Amino acid sequence: MTRLSVNINKIATLRNARGGDIPNVVQAAIDCQAFGAQGITVHPRPDERHITYQDVLDLRPVVITEFNIEGYPDQRYMELVGRVKPEQATLVPDPPDVLTSNAGWDTVKHQSFLQEVLSELKSQGMRTSLFVDTDLRHIEGAAAAGADRIELYTEPYAKNYATDREAAIAPFVQAAARAKELGLGINAGHDLNLQNLRYLVETIPYIDEVSIGHALISDALYYGLENTIQMYLRQLA
Repeated sequence: MTRLSVNINKIATLRNARGGDIPNVVQAAIDCQAFGAQGITVHPRPDERHITYQDVLDLRPVVITEFNIEGYPDQRYMELVGRVKPEQATLVPDPPDVLTSNAGWDTVKHQSFLQEVLSELKSQGMRTSLFVDTDLRHIEGAAAAGADRIELYTEPYAKNYATDREAAIAPFVQAAARAKELGLGINAGHDLNLQNLRYLVETIPYIDEVSIGHALISDALYYGLENTIQMYLRQLA
């Protein structure tokens, strides 16, 4: 079964809007895991507008499933993951000022840089993943750079799902098949929700993990966190 990693950035966004420590990010991670989540994802950004670097340090002792830290591999990120030792480090090509991740790596253009970074992370025992689009050259470049997994950037799929789901998923099927041929694990994330998730994992049943934050936390406002996590897990069953 595809594993569910809950991205708790939006919990931190809500906390930061008011200051203080409500809702508590650490408690949210504990609860997500107790409610069935099989991983916790965070994406600390340089301006710390949601998850802070201190949050990441505070979370490490309580994440007993899998800790996935996303981010652009600058010096601060590398120092943080070197200290925290998450189970998985997911590298994204975000510049500091973007609102959310909106593109995958050009793994051909950045091949030598990624090789160096991935080698360093793997030497410290972390599984590595590269955030990529469905361009087969970028899938092949991820394998050549030494990544363990890719994370497919699924916003185009989610955006076009309601119009023509077969056309929307077609490039992802091709990309996932190529990744599997190359021995890469496959994660997926961005704009996945209760409406489009099941079709994704039924059509590509060898996806290892989905990382879901915005939609899941939004749904929890209506359904409650425990119930929402169970609803997402049922989509993956």
